[in-house]
Amino acid sequence: MDTTLSANDISGLVEADRAHVWHHLIQQKPFETVDPRIMVEGKGMRVWDATGKEFLDAVSGGVWTVNVGYGRESIANAVRDQLVKLNYFAGSAGSIPGSQFAEKLIEKMPGLSRVYYTNSGSEANEKVFKMVRQIAHKRYGGKKHKILYRERDYHGTTITALSAGGQPERNALYGPYTPGFVEVPHCLEYRAQWDVENYGMRAADAIEEVILREGPDTIGALCLEPVTAGGGVVPPPDGYWERVQEICRKYDILLHIDEVVCGMGRTGVWFGYQNYGVKPDFVTMAKGVASGYAAIACVAITEEVFEMFKENPDDPLDYFRDISTFGGCTAGPAAALENVRIIEDEGLLQNTLNMGERMMGNLRALMEKHAVIGDVRGKGLFCGAELVADRATKEPVDEKQAQAVVADCMAQGVIIGVTNRSLPGFNNTLCFSPALISTPDDIDQITDAVDKALSKVFG
Repeated sequence: MDTTLSANDISGLVEADRAHVWHHLIQQKPFETVDPRIMVEGKGMRVWDATGKEFLDAVSGGVWTVNVGYGRESIANAVRDQLVKLNYFAGSAGSIPGSQFAEKLIEKMPGLSRVYYTNSGSEANEKVFKMVRQIAHKRYGGKKHKILYRERDYHGTTITALSAGGQPERNALYGPYTPGFVEVPHCLEYRAQWDVENYGMRAADAIEEVILREGPDTIGALCLEPVTAGGGVVPPPDGYWERVQEICRKYDILLHIDEVVCGMGRTGVWFGYQNYGVKPDFVTMAKGVASGYAAIACVAITEEVFEMFKENPDDPLDYFRDISTFGGCTAGPAAALENVRIIEDEGLLQNTLNMGERMMGNLRALMEKHAVIGDVRGKGLFCGAELVADRATKEPVDEKQAQAVVADCMAQGVIIGVTNRSLPGFNNTLCFSPALISTPDDIDQITDAVDKALSKVFG
């Protein structure tokens, strides 16, 4: 790191931060006596804070975002050039990068044909909820308005996104919630709710049971993550998605897949759902779309859904009467285009598969060494290790112990994640999502740090 920060510079930054910045997803009280960490530079897989300390980032910007790594000048240049030419125009009109990225994106998503731009994953999911509700009014007299969501899944921070969220600690104290959202059971076989041979099919059948309880004529959509992220890194069991698709078609329920985390290569294919042969009606995405170089999110939609919003041009309420102010920013699609080029030209999908296999192998080796690891699971470079006090009973470790592992890795200069304020009693899964550019040495350094942290925390 080439830094010009002096001791006075650092002191001033820290004090300005302490006095004025409200940090995300963290208790602020400790900052009265402990300096907040300020990140100042990133290159490849590594970041440096204001004190000059170097970290290997195994969570891609803290929240699974920087898929192609830090310091990509070509993306920065693409954004700069576009901003000078045209920085913004409302989404009621098109733009060159908006058109180009939509075409590029749809090429990678067979069966989908339209792209609606927004500025965040939460907002993208809200747009789908609004589309579903409008379809309910247009086609079903408002009755088919309910939206199913799954326990452990997470779909954003707004009140309505939280209403579709299956993480009680994320939702707590924010009610009352938007009505019409109904929870279905999760599909984590490690914490099985049913003693059956084909767990994937049984977990999907549980969705059908909720549909029948609520009434199929009241259910408009089912919203799921392809691999549950913050709820414990949960890939679906075999047979799950095939049965889910069958159920949606049986009851005329639109399928909304939230790819905010898994999209843009995280699982080794462009989108997580493409691992499972499923055909969604809506796909939402954000985070890795531009690897954090510009704010962008969007909804990809089938032509069949799109056609529902232009049936009667004489009706002033017939079309989708919605806009996202910053969905009109051109920096997002400009960055996204270059982000996709990098993934293609550098073979990062295959690298993700290769390095994901290495990480899972390393984690399984740690599981053999450390009894505290009860389960290892993942897809591509999206991996988790669930920590338990007893393998036989699967009793979770105290979440403070899981956090101590994260803290020790941080002290070693490796940033990993852990389920955080999500599930009461089950914030016990270590989370790993390093950039798609990871090397074998990077993966080994990450898991070596975890090895040492587990030994220190649990003996």
